[in-house]
Amino acid sequence: MGSKWRKAKLALGLNLCAYLPRTLDDDDYVSLPSTERLSDAALLSPSNWENMAASRPMTPVPSSHGSRLSRSLSRSLSRSASKSSKQTCSICLTKMKQGDGHAIFTAECSHSFHFHCIASNVKHGNQICPVCRAKWKEIPMQSPSLDLPPGRAAIGHVGLPQNDTLMTVVRRLPPPRRDLSRRHVVPLFQAPEPGVFNDDESLDHLPVIAESNNSSDNSSVRTIEIKTYPEVSAAPRLSSYDDFTILVHLKAAAIVAAHNISRNHAALPQLSQNPRAPVDLVTVLDTSGSMAGTKLALLKRAMGFVIQNLGSNDRLSVIAFSSTARRLFPLRRMSDLGRQQALQAVNSLVAHGGTNIAEGLRKGAKVMEDRTEKNPVASIILLSDGQDTYTVNGAGANKSQPNYQLLVPLSMHSGNSTGFQIPVHTFGFGADHDASSMHSISEISGGTFSFIETEAVIQDAFAQCIGGLLSVVVQELQVGMECMNPGVCLGLLKAGSYPSRVTADGKTGFIEVGDLYADEERDFLVSVKVPAESSECETSLLKVKCVYRDPLTKEMTTLESDVVRIQRPEVSGQAVVSIEVDRQRNRFQAAEAMAAARTMAEQGDLAGAVSILENCRRVLSETVSAKSHDRLCIALDAELKEMQERMASRHVYEASGRAYILSGLSSHSWQRATARGDSTDGSSLIQAYQTPSMVEMLTRSQAMLLGSPSTQSLVQPFWSLGSQPKPR
Repeated sequence: MGSKWRKAKLALGLNLCAYLPRTLDDDDYVSLPSTERLSDAALLSPSNWENMAASRPMTPVPSSHGSRLSRSLSRSLSRSASKSSKQTCSICLTKMKQGDGHAIFTAECSHSFHFHCIASNVKHGNQICPVCRAKWKEIPMQSPSLDLPPGRAAIGHVGLPQNDTLMTVVRRLPPPRRDLSRRHVVPLFQAPEPGVFNDDESLDHLPVIAESNNSSDNSSVRTIEIKTYPEVSAAPRLSSYDDFTILVHLKAAAIVAAHNISRNHAALPQLSQNPRAPVDLVTVLDTSGSMAGTKLALLKRAMGFVIQNLGSNDRLSVIAFSSTARRLFPLRRMSDLGRQQALQAVNSLVAHGGTNIAEGLRKGAKVMEDRTEKNPVASIILLSDGQDTYTVNGAGANKSQPNYQLLVPLSMHSGNSTGFQIPVHTFGFGADHDASSMHSISEISGGTFSFIETEAVIQDAFAQCIGGLLSVVVQELQVGMECMNPGVCLGLLKAGSYPSRVTADGKTGFIEVGDLYADEERDFLVSVKVPAESSECETSLLKVKCVYRDPLTKEMTTLESDVVRIQRPEVSGQAVVSIEVDRQRNRFQAAEAMAAARTMAEQGDLAGAVSILENCRRVLSETVSAKSHDRLCIALDAELKEMQERMASRHVYEASGRAYILSGLSSHSWQRATARGDSTDGSSLIQAYQTPSMVEMLTRSQAMLLGSPSTQSLVQPFWSLGSQPKPR
């Protein structure tokens, strides 16, 4: 019977977070106060997370008489829920009282809500009761001409507006159209969507610098550190080199932490409230039928975390896609009212239909393109748990060689001539998503691909991503290299996925880096040809120049390094290779092995793929940095070993190996942190490229989850139904 109870909880879908009462025939049955039974809206509100930590969840116990609850219990539950909903609005979680300036709507199922709360919920397409999930025949509608904030409606008696021009109370719904091929019914009522998304909320905010503590040296916080390392410091005078390697190391400055108390959780790790570039963020969320149940509930919780951690100058828009795509929430500032409205929009998400990733991205790009004002930083987050069933894998598509570029709007392609460049950070959710398409989307647009292997860590993956987005300190960074000796010329530039070029004469080269997060580092290997010297004791090789824009002041800044020189003695002793150069050579070599192994695995030769990774591990173990027990080399070896294990069979590779390798390639090619399996776990060695801002946000996410007992009611059904990954 226990398994049936767990399946029943899972089948509740959006109400997975609700506490289920014990059956009456339990000897120790104790009824909880009605305020402890929370809806999805309650779980999305951080104001409840602390209260929930002090409450005791009730574990459902199977009845000895079967799985059916008695009719008397059902009636008592209905009365209890009705009483609770009349005391507290289950959407905004504030008390409901007649005569306090709020209209109150009582539904046909006897549950009551603030009118503006339930009208907003319905406006996003939801036509079922957030408390009992009953389907309504009549729904509340707010007049499209007025969208009054809470407390502004002129209301007297419960549910009866004094002025019919302010709002229309009820709209009769047509009978639902049944689709026997679908388990979930598509919401029938949806607010009209504008043809042009130029309704973004005005920025109209004070200069961001005014929000910071007064600092005596603001310029010192906004800069880049440039370091260069030749592979050896001295080379024989009479010898020439065709492939002499120089490491160019860049590090963005940190944001000085301001010590202040967090808005909602003084006991949690404090987020830095310093001057930073505000963000325009569009989340494109998969709400296809496969997202029903635990997945959608966890997605809502993760979105609630994102909403609560955006600042008042940040703006958010929410796009939901299934068979079609729809903008659920326009680009709005995350003020207190904006957060409340965004939470309501997220709570209205319903899983149904197919997976049309291209349409979701088109809507997301349109929000960015049509906005009338722009924050300095802009990004799109795409999450999907399935495969596109319309553009790439639909009828008439070439399934043997899918063209993933068709999924990304042309305006978002990296290097396009329009100047419109918004990175899409993609998140593959679970074992059934199309890792190849998600990785391609991120590569085309300049974003990263994260693999969320276990649904329960989706919030941590989002936290790591926004921890970076909320700490951008450098934009439009271009790194230039100029040869300082007539006999020196540039060879290959190893820059991963960053666009690079060398001029025809080989004297100058450029790498387009773009944005850098606070404390983020970039390492590039530059190959140069070094001539023999007849009499000189020193050879000047090159100089590095960085040009970038400060996202706060909008000013362009130019920084130059010292000239890279090497000594040229007549006779040189045994050359000592720079451990910094050796370490980065190992990283590039490991990334190349990953790419080669992935290609071989896609061709069906898993044994050959494993052999490539094993050979790479052996070569790395003989390097200078590995023998010095360098931490990066240890992490690379652990990562390569993990990839080998995920290629143990075709089934394992299809389920997780491909996604794990692609997220690793994305991380190394952009030198930016991605979620890979359990890589956000603090015990994991594979934490390359995480910045303090990411770790800080990640710690905050984990502290909130650990402090909320409702998390167990989300995660436990997921584990109990056998979805937990088997130990490898």
